[in-house]
Amino acid sequence: MTGTVRAADAPPDDLLDRLLVEHDTWLTVERGLAANSLIAYRRDLRRYAEFLRERGERDPTVVREETVLAYVEHLKSARDENGCPRYAPSSIARALVAVRSFHRFCLEEGFLAGDPSEEVGAPRVPLGIPKALTEEEVEALLGAVVGDTPRSLRDRAIVETLYATGVRISELVGLDRRDLDLDDGLVRVLGKGSKERIVPVGRSAREALTAYLAAGRPQLARPGRAARGDGEAVILNARGGRLSRQSCWKIVRVAGERAGVRGHLSPHVLRHSCATHMLERGADIRVVQELLGHASLSTTQVYTKVSPERLRAVYEASHPRARFAQGASRTGQ
Repeated sequence: MTGTVRAADAPPDDLLDRLLVEHDTWLTVERGLAANSLIAYRRDLRRYAEFLRERGERDPTVVREETVLAYVEHLKSARDENGCPRYAPSSIARALVAVRSFHRFCLEEGFLAGDPSEEVGAPRVPLGIPKALTEEEVEALLGAVVGDTPRSLRDRAIVETLYATGVRISELVGLDRRDLDLDDGLVRVLGKGSKERIVPVGRSAREALTAYLAAGRPQLARPGRAARGDGEAVILNARGGRLSRQSCWKIVRVAGERAGVRGHLSPHVLRHSCATHMLERGADIRVVQELLGHASLSTTQVYTKVSPERLRAVYEASHPRARFAQGASRTGQ
């Protein structure tokens, strides 16, 4: 890399900061990470750098495996004011990913003879897949978002589109009007790592979006209300600017409360429900992978888990001897 700072060119006190800056540039330019991913990497590596400085290890070229192990234990033992673990296993695992990225970068740039984080294991992360809604719950949720006010039309378009397309919340609020082709039922989505994909939009969501764009959005986007740079945003807030992820999450949660849908409801639950229902109705898993924008098929495979009730029902309906065995058992009583 041009302009790389070698250990001989800078004192150890400065080398850590300079390598962190170069690693950040590498993540941005070479790996093309999305803005939210970059923020997470920076936060985790800032915390790691503070840990190194507290240990007096300001020169990353001499960091050893025991230091990385100590950092993981430090995160595990951290407690908040109530005595509860400050960091969840998933947060610690994510932090270790950032640390590994940094040390591997240093190795590839010739600062290290070996990667001190290579053999350090991350804590086991429980499978955190949210429970999908039933199709009846989705119908109740969609039926709870009614009205012809600009906000009502917007909120219905949000809920319908999240379930119809399976897009992420950041992808939905990031849509601009030029990304919609409702005549052909398509939407262009910019996903993680700035990867673009085309997603179909079903009839119900198209109708909700059309109604919102015709009668809802123009009221929210009155002249002088739109924030600069948000003039083409599809989903607007009450001030005419682009709706935030937090506000979108709240809209979904409130709709769930109104519909009486129990449990934790979020935009991601609708994404999960979209994938689950498609797979249950026979969709090819690779098609669902493309729809959701998953880089790896293994990520999509978590949606193939079925409930014991459905497993039993499919088994009894499909296995040639399932019903025969039950009948024989009853006859023999």
